[in-house]
Amino acid sequence: MTTTQQSIQQALSLLKERTWVDLTHSFSADTPRFNAFSPLEKKTLFDYSAGFFAQQFTFAGQYGTHIDAPVHFVEGGRYLNDITLKELVLPLVVIDVSTDVAKNPDFTITVREILSFEEQYGEIDSGSFVALRTDWSKRIDDSEAFNNKDADDVAHTPGWSVEALRFLFEERHIRAVGHETFDTDSSEEFYKNKALKAELYVLQQDAYQIELLTNLDQLPAKGAVIFNIVAKPDKATGFPVRSFAILP
Repeated sequence: MTTTQQSIQQALSLLKERTWVDLTHSFSADTPRFNAFSPLEKKTLFDYSAGFFAQQFTFAGQYGTHIDAPVHFVEGGRYLNDITLKELVLPLVVIDVSTDVAKNPDFTITVREILSFEEQYGEIDSGSFVALRTDWSKRIDDSEAFNNKDADDVAHTPGWSVEALRFLFEERHIRAVGHETFDTDSSEEFYKNKALKAELYVLQQDAYQIELLTNLDQLPAKGAVIFNIVAKPDKATGFPVRSFAILP
């Protein structure tokens, strides 16, 4: 074995000694989803009487824990198959606003919370993936609680502000973001702007995002690495992803 081969094997052995955290929900027909999308349809094409077991799945690209490619909102933007492998593996920063969200489900992160985070953990490094921890993923088994609509059918869910995202991308030069809800924008921001301006902003940066993340409460604020493993359909705007983190 060459020195290079040895170093790669040693790196893999080191990684496997660390703790790996699955950041991905299993998804089904009951998984909360954007209300314009149909639930997952799954049927058996062949069973063991035919000699093998095969299934067919029908779902929107933005289903379950999934990746959004820039073209999802930006005409002429990159498709999923245009995103390079090295972009899918990034240093991970987790900003925890779960205490704020527990008090106010409409909580919207601003630059103030990011600066407060940096006072405690240091400046966010260029090239990072920044995940917003809200603990909203703990509601995944209850669509009513996940959508959190009031008597007037108005949703109350946390999320990003454009101000916070602009600071992260333009001042800290991050590469991607993720969150536990299926919208980038908090519901308060959406109703105020009458549009998903935060999601549009992210994708306009030629960046991707991961939605419906889980287990962010098991991660440190800094030091982990996120892997976003996804299929490679041609010209896809998004697709379910297997995201996981390796802890330092």
